[in-house]
Amino acid sequence: MQLLPVTLQLLFQVFVVSATELTFELPDNDKQCFYEDLEKDVKFDLDYQVISGGNYDVDCFVTDPLDNILYMENKKQYDSFSHTTAMKGVYKVCFSNEFSTFSHKSIYLDFRHGDEEPLLPSMTRATALTQLESTCVAIHEILKVVAESQTWYRLREAHDRTRADQLLDRVTFWSIGETVLLFIIGIGQVMLLRSFFSDKKGSVAAMT
Repeated sequence: MQLLPVTLQLLFQVFVVSATELTFELPDNDKQCFYEDLEKDVKFDLDYQVISGGNYDVDCFVTDPLDNILYMENKKQYDSFSHTTAMKGVYKVCFSNEFSTFSHKSIYLDFRHGDEEPLLPSMTRATALTQLESTCVAIHEILKVVAESQTWYRLREAHDRTRADQLLDRVTFWSIGETVLLFIIGIGQVMLLRSFFSDKKGSVAAMT
């Protein structure tokens, strides 16, 4: 009978790590930065992926409060980065699309920092976990995997949908171009044939 309250408490404490998860538009020839004030010895994790736009690539770099570069990658479609802060201050995450002159990008960003608190208050003691606590931890880990899998599938679905829409536009424009070209060639052939017959009629009238 005590399993239900413990389970409810688990569900409310599954995700206690501070996190920022968003999808934003990055115009062509532009740069956007995000800032987070962190304490010393705090671990943070960064995941990003380009969902749509151009060749699905973007420049990304992370700096510490003294503007020292902690991470820098150019023209990446997706990547992950983990770091433990060495000082207190504002850390900066920037995405640059300055190398692109005509295509804007849609980018997914997931920024997490901090340590997870114990799922149950009794887990703070320096003893082995009980069977119930071990079960709670196992459920927690499974839920984390489920959440990450759902996020990955959503990104894949958005990416595939964007590519399908782009392919549809290209096929439509190509079909319209072929149709226009077919009409032009047909009309040109008819006019060319008519010119042949009109020349013959003129030459026959001149001979008579």
